[in-house]
Amino acid sequence: MPVHEMSAPEMSVSVPVVASGVPGSAADGVVWEVDDDTFAAAVLRSPVPVLIDFQADWCPPCRMMRPILRQVASELAGRLRVVEVDVDASPRTALAYGVLAMPTMVVVRDGQAVATLVGARSCRRLLDDIADHLAEQP
Repeated sequence: MPVHEMSAPEMSVSVPVVASGVPGSAADGVVWEVDDDTFAAAVLRSPVPVLIDFQADWCPPCRMMRPILRQVASELAGRLRVVEVDVDASPRTALAYGVLAMPTMVVVRDGQAVATLVGARSCRRLLDDIADHLAEQP
C-alpha cells in the first residue's frame, strides 16, 4: 500500500511514493522497495513483468531516476510492476544480477531477466527501452 502521494514538479500527474513490503497480485502503479528477503515474492512470482531498479541513496543518478520510475509505474499500472532494490541493503540480490554500476535496471518476465539497462535515462527513453517487455493492455 502506498505510503502517501506527492506531485513531482516536472509532472502533471500525482504519483505514488515508494512503498515497502510485498506487492499484491497486480502491477498497481506504485514503486515498491524490496530486499533480499522479499525479492522472490515481489519479482520472481509476479504475474506481470517487473522493472527492477538497483540503486543506492548515495548515488546521484539513482536519485534522478526516482521521479521517472514513479511516473513509469503510474503510466504502466496493470502492465508493469516497478521495484527498487537498495544494493547496500540487499547485496545478495545485486550480486545475483551482476550489478556493477548504478543505476542498473533489469526487466524480469516470468522469473527470467529479459533486459538490462545501465545508467540514468529520460522517461521517454526508458519507456522505449522496455516497451517490448510489457504485459498486454488489461
